[in-house]
Amino acid sequence: MSFLRRRLVGDRRADGPPKVEEVRLVPVSRIKAERGHKRRTGLIFTLGGLFGLMAAAFFANRADVVSLEMLADWNLDSFLDVIPAAILRDAKDLQAHEREAVNYDSFSVGLNLMAQGIQAHHPVVMVPGVISTGLESWGTSAESRPYFRKRLWGSWGMMRALILDQAAWKRHIMLDKLTGLDPEGIKLRAAQGFDASDFFVTGYWIWNKIVENLASIGYDPTNSFTAAYDWRLAYGNLEVRDHYFSRLMAYIETTVRISGRKAVLVSHSMGSQVVFYFFHWVEAQAGKSWVEEHIDSWINISGCMLGALKGLPAVLSGEMRDTAQLSTFAVYGLEKFLSREERIELFRAMPGISSMLPKGGNAVWGNATWAPDDRPGQERSYGTFLNFKESNSTQSPGNLTVDESMAYLLDHSDSWYADQVRRNYSHGLAHTSEEVEANEKDARKWINPLETRLPLAPSLKVYCFYGINKPTERSYWYREAQDPLSALNVTIDTGRTDKDVDHGIALGEGDGTVSLLSAGYMCAKGWKLKRFNPAGVRLTVVEMAHEPDRFNPRGGPNTGEHVDILGRQSLNDLILRVAAGRGEEIEDAVFSDINVYSERVQIFEE
Repeated sequence: MSFLRRRLVGDRRADGPPKVEEVRLVPVSRIKAERGHKRRTGLIFTLGGLFGLMAAAFFANRADVVSLEMLADWNLDSFLDVIPAAILRDAKDLQAHEREAVNYDSFSVGLNLMAQGIQAHHPVVMVPGVISTGLESWGTSAESRPYFRKRLWGSWGMMRALILDQAAWKRHIMLDKLTGLDPEGIKLRAAQGFDASDFFVTGYWIWNKIVENLASIGYDPTNSFTAAYDWRLAYGNLEVRDHYFSRLMAYIETTVRISGRKAVLVSHSMGSQVVFYFFHWVEAQAGKSWVEEHIDSWINISGCMLGALKGLPAVLSGEMRDTAQLSTFAVYGLEKFLSREERIELFRAMPGISSMLPKGGNAVWGNATWAPDDRPGQERSYGTFLNFKESNSTQSPGNLTVDESMAYLLDHSDSWYADQVRRNYSHGLAHTSEEVEANEKDARKWINPLETRLPLAPSLKVYCFYGINKPTERSYWYREAQDPLSALNVTIDTGRTDKDVDHGIALGEGDGTVSLLSAGYMCAKGWKLKRFNPAGVRLTVVEMAHEPDRFNPRGGPNTGEHVDILGRQSLNDLILRVAAGRGEEIEDAVFSDINVYSERVQIFEE
């Protein structure tokens, strides 16, 4: 579903001075459009029909239609035996064309820079984003032994476990609701090394292209490292259970001592919040000079510094754009397989996900009549974040701002979840330097850049790189749930579609996942306010317009999509230049209206 949406084309504007010539991956002369389209349509129609029959059998109530135990011994070869040879030939032909588009030369950026004399310089530490790190089982209980050292997140084995034994998979993947740590008898840990996040599943790369290009200019395991972590945990529990920040500090100290050079941190999405939290943690443990002495630069890629708005409906009603736009048949299948109640329970039992609830409240996201990123001609303001079809009960009290939506979420959640959020996170705003310094002693506030400051490291350089021009969730329309068998009280009003609303969701600016305000405000203005950046840390902002290649399912070398941007050639070029000690060559490149929106945000200098 997200595959098709990645083909939405944004404004084709340049994203800064070119460092590397952008290459067209598949020559037009090699694409036989008409013939390829007909064959592809026939192939998809046939395979779609087969899949539909399988899905219908899978979701049927009659036990004699399909037996899940049969899937354990299911062999792909036996399935291929019944597919006509012509279909198989078309499938191989389609696969070959897609391989040409997807597997473009990932090493080209690094090799090009190497030819210019750019080589590995600073040690590099990569911090992945939410859900992109694989989780493997280390439990030895009777229930866990079949999964020992197998990935229950981030592999095809995860899908097998989810289908064959959903209840056991859920017990393994969910944390204890009261402690936020391992349930009794269960032990899942983050995979380690580059393999932890280079691919999500076989063929679906995440960090792999960055690793390949780093290797092209001289990086290897002796001078680069992936700081994988269990993204389900609240940040404080990363240290309590896994000693994550202690080990990260020790690794950086060791590599800096051996190389004689400060390290470069590269983070993506939620990983940028983890890095920001680490800065506060390490100052509290090792002193305020530690970052200045050990970190040269922080590359913040698509960081959700002020949260990801889609996280709130996910934990409120188990929904987001990906589910709201499903067809009726797909919704039926999803509900049979993993209901909204089950999805909510999963999301809430992973406290790390709630770290991305929106921060800054109405000052950032707007009030009942206005929002900083409202656009000319817009019929409804983004300021009302949750809009209710009817407002005649306690379940649908009226249209709610972000502040009111956060209160509504916690008031209508189980007490264990509300306690987890309040115990681990803070979503407010500090108005004075005194408040900011006081918050440095409160670990709950360390993820919030509007309540705490950047490190006291005047030579630190922060680079903010993020995508733009891809429609992104900004506000929602809800209605009261009509299912008498469901314990949920509200659901997204997927029947509402008009000029500004698509299946109950109003779309704004961003990278498809993170709103422009969240990715861009701190870099454009927030960290230019004295109380949030007292050391005067240097900031560089580069926006990258989403310009997907229509023949590439991952968007190609010019994508700005939240995850696929990690394979973007110009982003890889910038990362390598910073790692090689050439970051001063990078200039600001801002093409959106983030500076205009930032001036409208109701946060001011003292």
